[in-house]
Amino acid sequence: MASLLRMPGVSADADTALLESWSIAAGDSVSRGDVLATVETDKAMVEIEAESDAVVHILLVDGGSTVAVGDPIAVLCEPGEDPSAAAALAAQLGGTAPAPEPAPEPAVTVDTIAVAEDMRAPDPETPAAPAARPSRRPGERIFSSPLARRLAAEYGLELADIGGTGPAHRVTKKDVEAAYADAAQHAAPPTGHRPVQQAAPETAAGAVNRIPHTRLRRAIAGRLQSSKQNAPHFYLTRELDLGPLLALRAQVNEGGEVRVSVNDLLVKAAGLALKQVPEANVSYAEDELLQYGSSDVAVAVASERGLVTPVIRGVETLGLTVLSAAIKDAAKRAGEGRLQQKELEGGSLTVSNLGMFDVDEFAAILNPPQSTILAIGSGKPRPWVDASGQLTVATTCRITASFDHRAIDGALGAQYLQAFSALIARPIQLLL
Repeated sequence: MASLLRMPGVSADADTALLESWSIAAGDSVSRGDVLATVETDKAMVEIEAESDAVVHILLVDGGSTVAVGDPIAVLCEPGEDPSAAAALAAQLGGTAPAPEPAPEPAVTVDTIAVAEDMRAPDPETPAAPAARPSRRPGERIFSSPLARRLAAEYGLELADIGGTGPAHRVTKKDVEAAYADAAQHAAPPTGHRPVQQAAPETAAGAVNRIPHTRLRRAIAGRLQSSKQNAPHFYLTRELDLGPLLALRAQVNEGGEVRVSVNDLLVKAAGLALKQVPEANVSYAEDELLQYGSSDVAVAVASERGLVTPVIRGVETLGLTVLSAAIKDAAKRAGEGRLQQKELEGGSLTVSNLGMFDVDEFAAILNPPQSTILAIGSGKPRPWVDASGQLTVATTCRITASFDHRAIDGALGAQYLQAFSALIARPIQLLL
């Protein structure tokens, strides 16, 4: 029986989503579990999978389009089914096959920041020749590629004013770039114009480069502003001797295939401390505290697309090499924009480590709805008084824990930080 494929609700707080690209075409046969399309949320790329075997009758939406959650995006029919039923269903929606695409444009890769709204602006010194201004009838449909529509919106141009050089006068990316370059030669940009800038522009003295926000940057800004405004933060700081931890790491890595990092050990300690102090493994909700049965720890990753925090599940149960491999895999897929939405949700604690940037100490903003974030500073040789009271030099780091005071009181926060510090002082417990 013919059916509609609808835009799923890929994010709990989003009414729309960007259909980034299709993995199928009209006429393709797909099996249950096959990837049909990739959808971009504020924080990740989510793959839509086929729920059953089907044949793709028609795609109703172009790749690169923003679609309301629940709206139809394709018509499917069962294998062997007469396509007339699917055609009738598509006709009810007013659906027709998308116009043929022109020759493929260069793919957007991680090197150019893999989202359409981060595409680089054209080089104004070598613009393509603009097509002549088109003569169109009122209400005439304007054919254009998804990328051309997006660039036109970024440049403040009307598609109706751009001549198309593609098949059936289809407006392409090159047409938009040429029209923008032509307009720039004859007039200054209008007030409020926000063209996409080079990834690393050279700014002349006194000039201002306007860099449009990406969806991810808007999401980060909104979440952190809300966290700082709504969650009453308090902070506890301790300085820890890393000597025992560094010695353990050297032993673990001796001859091992997987190289365990100091950050891996700190994440493991954070998870075990939650197990030892389960009252701190909570998050605040309007009518209740949510207490979790496993130590799900988020790890802050500075990807090319922005800051993301993939959650590692059950940290207290994972061996060090398994945990290390899981963190490396999550960081790699974060840079490629391949994290699933579910990998960014849950947990009560985040580990944010800036030690590799030679930062002595810092206080981090909570990652809502989590109630704790550990800010890890750099390990450096510093004066230290050992257990016997002797002044010596040790490799220490400063750790500042930010807590949500609605969920965790001062004494409980101190108890958690004490448990974490004890694990760093006797790291053999991380192997048990």
